[in-house]
Amino acid sequence: MLNYLKILLYPFSLLYGLVMWTRNRFYDNKVLTAVEFDLPVIAVGNLSVGGTGKTPHVEYLIRLLKDRFHTATLSRGYNRRTKGYLLADENSTASQLGDEPMQFHQKYPDISVCVGEERMLAIPQLLMERHDTQVILLDDAFQHRSVKPGMNIMITDYSRRFTKDHVVPFGRLREGRKGYERANCIIVSKCPPQLSLAEKNAIRQEINPLPGQHVYFTTLQYGNLYDMFSGEPITVPAATTLLLVAGIARPEPLLQELKSSNREVFLLSFPDHYYYAGHDLDKIQRELNNLPGDNKMVITTEKDAVRLQLLAPQLRERNITIAVMPVEISFLFGEGDSFNNYIFDYVERFGSNHD
Repeated sequence: MLNYLKILLYPFSLLYGLVMWTRNRFYDNKVLTAVEFDLPVIAVGNLSVGGTGKTPHVEYLIRLLKDRFHTATLSRGYNRRTKGYLLADENSTASQLGDEPMQFHQKYPDISVCVGEERMLAIPQLLMERHDTQVILLDDAFQHRSVKPGMNIMITDYSRRFTKDHVVPFGRLREGRKGYERANCIIVSKCPPQLSLAEKNAIRQEINPLPGQHVYFTTLQYGNLYDMFSGEPITVPAATTLLLVAGIARPEPLLQELKSSNREVFLLSFPDHYYYAGHDLDKIQRELNNLPGDNKMVITTEKDAVRLQLLAPQLRERNITIAVMPVEISFLFGEGDSFNNYIFDYVERFGSNHD
């Protein structure tokens, strides 16, 4: 029955794909104008509607660049409660910026973090306020074509590769597969850590990169748990039952990581980018109380943590301790240095060409 209903969506998928194809052709043929800026702009995005692991890749770029260049991130600020351009400061919250920009701001206070729906208008505002900015990372901007980045990085999930997907609503793609041709660099994310060379080569052949397109493979790497409020490391006793509270697109990789420690893990799932309310804390408390065993703990993601912090007084009132699981990415096949040099070469080459 579900397959039958999905087939009924296929005509809508074709229609939406046609609309996106037409829009892209207008940009390609300069019927619609894309603005270029006189500094390195790196766009990070994907063809699908989410869950590719984009955020840890943006953070990787932040860590890579911030000690050598004055770095800024610009996001739309999805699901935030504000509108227009906003530059993060010490009083900013997730409801003002959105969860991902707030996460960047908390973890990397030495960079500029801003949000704005219209990126072509937000970039000049950013440069007026942070005139020393040397490189801008555009978060989730692969389809935002009014700004022409100097480098386009496209991320595709290993288990949901764009090559095997379809346009929404029949599939999960925001535009047709040929959109990958705009990418300078394609990253296959969330790969198994032991991905074989044979499978790597098969996936590369499946993607069929254009001449000059770089293809890399990354895997998720989980860090040490820390307390959501104090930031202090948390050690979890072996016999602890875990409640994973997650409002992200795909909590399955984290769920599997937690289960790999041979603990009992239960998932309490919320919609992606969900803003928690008081009744959700009641639900979390009930779920925690109903877990088996004497030792129990709530674990969440960094993205969820910045939204849960909006309810800090209520959480302290309920005496709920929440451990946060950080996640980073690691390049497979020893290609991290190759990627790093690729990024540095672009940024430095851009600077030397505009001196």
